Amino acid sequence: MTDWNRIVLFDGVCNLCNSSVQFTIKRDKNELLKFASLQSEVGESLLEKYNLKGDTIDSVVFIENGKAYTESTAAIKVAKHLGFPWNLLQVFLIFPAALRNVVYKWIARNRYRWFGKKDSCMLPDASMQARFL
Repeated sequence: MTDWNRIVLFDGVCNLCNSSVQFTIKRDKNELLKFASLQSEVGESLLEKYNLKGDTIDSVVFIENGKAYTESTAAIKVAKHLGFPWNLLQVFLIFPAALRNVVYKWIARNRYRWFGKKDSCMLPDASMQARFL
């Protein structure tokens, strides 16, 4: 795992999260990002490694250069790798995380109700399998 520099952990049963992963993969032209569901062995191992068990399971986690980011910070850090115009979202890092996370947590709390939930984690098709851990 040490050569994987940018890892996105996501809720594998969340329809919004899965759509976000598909969106991200399509725009990550240089294939810099790798993905794993929070529920996978790799995801659980990384959560443990970065002491992120518990309430962060509702959050996207982005690991870059040995540092783990959660919630809105993680989403913005991922966006910086997606090119223009998505990389412009970095401007929101000037606002305190507590302020940004009010909106993030509201969406996270309601994501299953608004977007639905799968019975199990998605399986990537053959063209995307190399991007998943």
